[in-house]
Amino acid sequence: MLKGERLVLDWRKQQRARAAVQVTIEKLLDDKLPAAYDKEWFGEKCDRVYNHVYEKYYGAGRSVYAPPAG
Repeated sequence: MLKGERLVLDWRKQQRARAAVQVTIEKLLDDKLPAAYDKEWFGEKCDRVYNHVYEKYYGAGRSVYAPPAG
């Protein structure tokens, strides 16, 4: 969902796109994490996932995990 719909070209430069990524992460984690996570832990996990995505996924299919071009 993130790669296909949210991590568009230059997503990190647009506030609306960054917010959409963060909301998507929160919704996905809210569906998948156990109910035992309290609000503080949930927020920490969301922040960690968002920071990872921000640092590693540049948008438009580009990431540190993509095979090198050429």
